[in-house]
Amino acid sequence: MKNTKGSFLPSKALDYFLQLTETMNYTQAAQILGISQPALTQQIKKLERSVGAPLFYNVGKKLHLSDAGYTLLNATHQIYETVSNATDQIQRSTQVNQGTIDIGILSSIENDVFNDFVINYYRKHPDVHISFHVLTRKELWERLEDNQIDLGIMYLPDSSIKNWKPYDSKTIIDDELIYLHHNEKYKNLSKISLSKTLKENWVTYPQDYYLSEIINDFYKKRMLDSPNGVAHFTKSSSIYRFASEIELSTALPASYVEANNRGENQLYTASFEPKIEFQLSFVFRKGKEKIPRIDNLLEEFENYLSEKDYVSRLTELNKME
Repeated sequence: MKNTKGSFLPSKALDYFLQLTETMNYTQAAQILGISQPALTQQIKKLERSVGAPLFYNVGKKLHLSDAGYTLLNATHQIYETVSNATDQIQRSTQVNQGTIDIGILSSIENDVFNDFVINYYRKHPDVHISFHVLTRKELWERLEDNQIDLGIMYLPDSSIKNWKPYDSKTIIDDELIYLHHNEKYKNLSKISLSKTLKENWVTYPQDYYLSEIINDFYKKRMLDSPNGVAHFTKSSSIYRFASEIELSTALPASYVEANNRGENQLYTASFEPKIEFQLSFVFRKGKEKIPRIDNLLEEFENYLSEKDYVSRLTELNKME
């Protein structure tokens, strides 16, 4: 990109600028970008020389965007949006049975059903190349933003995303969290109050994972402490096994519990009162669903879930290997 003075705004510097606007902290932004703080500072200064105005200013130790910074931020978002839209328009002209589809899936989601679907899909459409990327929530959103993946498979609603305008979603399943425990006193309860669940130690997902965050937010909004997590795992299967063998409490998606809470190590279960509900969804930039091969994949996945009894498919979605 070139300004009126003839100097260029390099895309790398714009990427660095965007990251700094997210953290508003040079040290954190440099760590995320994997560069040194002086290198980041140098790129921002280069950008400021190109536009001819400071992009940030400090009040005490706090960093703020200047008026020029806000102007460049809006312009950068418009540029990236234009490039993404152009890419999508080009892709819409491609055939249903050709091209590539990149899918990002949240690392905490059991992905057996998606793998099974892709195998069946490939048999029908061998010229459509599908790539699966197991990602953290932050990585997933970043790659959607940068148009590096076409579809994200994740949990919603996600309050960490402030700007939903460029995105759309398609629900895969409506789900809820189920409380699992070993407490004989509560074994006959079909519903359990939040306060009662705080009497036991928990095994949970890591604190920065979506399901941990919605649990903590749910308790916080009701003026309660968060459950006391004494162990943390990224996969539902690991959490379930640990809770079973060490006799800890936990909370897992109902679809997973229905498929796996059986046999000798079966745990007592109860719905939270009130319920903790969420959706497993496809998320994509608006317009992606109009690309023929992606529209076809979404339609065939919906048909795939309908091939058998729907409830059976839901339980298979989170079935342990």
